[in-house]
Amino acid sequence: MSLNQNNHALVSISLTKEVSLELQFPELPTLYRIVSSVLERAIQKNENLLKASNKKDVVTIFHGSRVPSLSVRQYMERIFKYSNCTPSCFVIAYIYIDQFLQKLNAYLTSLNVHRLLITSIMVAAKFFDDERHNNAYFAKVGGVSTAEMNRTGDEVLVYSGL
Repeated sequence: MSLNQNNHALVSISLTKEVSLELQFPELPTLYRIVSSVLERAIQKNENLLKASNKKDVVTIFHGSRVPSLSVRQYMERIFKYSNCTPSCFVIAYIYIDQFLQKLNAYLTSLNVHRLLITSIMVAAKFFDDERHNNAYFAKVGGVSTAEMNRTGDEVLVYSGL
């Protein structure tokens, strides 16, 4: 799996990693733990790459001014707990994030992952799940304002070609 065609974060997961993840994150089902781990590894690689190369990342509407207190895994646990989204939404959200970053030639970092994640999961849920929550509900789950959720939702739709 990659999060940018420019080799920004090429990540692969083996079966042994999956077993390791089950021991680390017993609260989440395996698929969620895998997606969480892939995102966290991509962030680490991207941030190391940006630091080593003195490159500046493309700042998007998804960037926060500081790193949120919740880790990616904790944030996904929260979304999993309150959204009732199917596992496919988390996989599709990963694809939306990847498409968005590729089109902007941006990097997944700890400053943008949370907003990208909640927004992409919301968009995926609206397209693929039977039980749908409105933007205000997802905003509350994600800890952002409804206005921000509406704006970021529009961005994902535009850049994902939906």
